[in-house]
Amino acid sequence: MIDQHVDLTTADGAMNTFITHPEEGGPHPVVLFLMDAPGKREELHDMARRIGTAGYYVILPNLYYRSTREFDLFSGNPQYTVDVMQAHRALLDWTTLATDVGTLLAHVDDDPAADGAHVGVVGYCMSGPYAYATAGLFADRIQAAASFYGVDLSGDDSPGQFADRITGELYFACAELDPYAPPEMVAGVERDLAATSVRHRIEWYPGTHHGFAFPSRQGAFDREACERHYERLFSLFDRNLRG
Repeated sequence: MIDQHVDLTTADGAMNTFITHPEEGGPHPVVLFLMDAPGKREELHDMARRIGTAGYYVILPNLYYRSTREFDLFSGNPQYTVDVMQAHRALLDWTTLATDVGTLLAHVDDDPAADGAHVGVVGYCMSGPYAYATAGLFADRIQAAASFYGVDLSGDDSPGQFADRITGELYFACAELDPYAPPEMVAGVERDLAATSVRHRIEWYPGTHHGFAFPSRQGAFDREACERHYERLFSLFDRNLRG
């Protein structure tokens, strides 16, 4: 595997970004890996590597670059608090998302290791709705999008406003015991998508909590559910991004 740390130039600054892909057999289909709220960290780099070893070019940006190059809520640094995290997060909206994803796509289009004609996106928690929205904002580029325990997926100013633009396939994994993504929110996703022809699947993971796919998330990590999440993700990407 080849790992890279690069700075991508946007109108708002330098977006520090992690990239990983196989050493041989390229160019590889692209996966945009959008970070969760606690920040871009080594745990996510390892998850990106796991996806990359299946034959994908995975690109993981720091979405908080407008206010900081480094943030890891779980690092033990007393300056990395929930209040600081929320301040970083408050700078993000659909416009900044479009800017950042556009920059990622421009980079993969210029990298011979990446197959920019085949692109998927995955998001967790905060970035679940970003993955969903990206499928609509870049409908001509995104062939598959997955959200794992995504929050704010329906309701006012949700990504459902972009649903009728989507041409790719969507997958939503929902934790049964997740106060941040209650059943009524998930029902709203189904209502939004039922009004479209978008191919989609919403799957409940019984007995799981928010964060079940993060190995370091004490009290939430569920090995069986985590492996199911990779199985579903690879199946989604394999049938949409290859060939």
